[in-house]
Amino acid sequence: MSSKWWLVLAASGVFALGVAACGDDDEGGSGDLSGSIRIDGSSTVAPLTSAIAEGFNEENPDVDVTVGTSGTGGGFEKFCAGETDANDASEAIGDEEIAACEEGGVAYEELQVANDALTVVVNPDNPVNCLTVDQLKSVWEPGSKVSSWSDIEGLDPPYDESLDLYGPGSDSGTFGYFTEAVNGEEDAIRNDYNDVGEDDNATVTGVGGSPGGMGYFGFSFFSENEGTLKALEIDGGEGCVAPSPETAQDGSYTPLSRPLFIYPSAEALKDPAFDEFMKYYLDNVNTIAEQVGFIPLTDEQLSEQQSKLEGLIGGEAEAETG
Repeated sequence: MSSKWWLVLAASGVFALGVAACGDDDEGGSGDLSGSIRIDGSSTVAPLTSAIAEGFNEENPDVDVTVGTSGTGGGFEKFCAGETDANDASEAIGDEEIAACEEGGVAYEELQVANDALTVVVNPDNPVNCLTVDQLKSVWEPGSKVSSWSDIEGLDPPYDESLDLYGPGSDSGTFGYFTEAVNGEEDAIRNDYNDVGEDDNATVTGVGGSPGGMGYFGFSFFSENEGTLKALEIDGGEGCVAPSPETAQDGSYTPLSRPLFIYPSAEALKDPAFDEFMKYYLDNVNTIAEQVGFIPLTDEQLSEQQSKLEGLIGGEAEAETG
């Protein structure tokens, strides 16, 4: 089991004890709910959803919640085929997924559950602290011939190590978001990097063990591994900005701050157990997010998402089909 999942289990255990100490007066957790809830999708969002599921299951032991990590795209394939109740996503649903859900007759809604600062990480011995978006593009764009840090134009300070690149596969929403934000086109990327699929810990190991290493993933994975990796500041045109909860929430970490989502199906929202799970999710998401290294929603964002969910439960609002 990866260290990320141990962190999730530990945090959810602490949270569950806190919930239990509050007694049975909290809304939900009546103990009379049963059934199964199937969630798949983003490996970035999965640790957050899993921690939420652990806490929910403490209150509702007869509801079986499973959380898979097929990637945002891989998860949408299952979701739009009606195989899952909800999909975790590290980027908004795309045109292909919308068409697939329409073909599969799966209506859905979009709920934001956290913020993220997609983080570019390097070996801690690397003296470089900041890259511009153009410099990042020169490294990652299709057909790039940049093979050494010294090949990056305008690099300051100079660094003469061979580049050793790590990143997620094409089913990852992080991959889609990064390629569009940096290279200007989703899924456009050089083909000679180390594709780690959905295993962000492979990026941690690879970059941490290579002087010329560079990779990218969600902020929660960086916060877990801050002692063994260094996060680069990114200059999106107005100076170098470090990834952080504050810069992600205020949007100054551009263009790599992003929302994280869960997409529930309209069919699942007819199930009382699923409805209680989603209410529990949003009622507790900011507390859990901080415990497992995620960037919480702002008060305004949280209120908006809770109001949206209230309108959906019981079929009071129609879910989208595209």
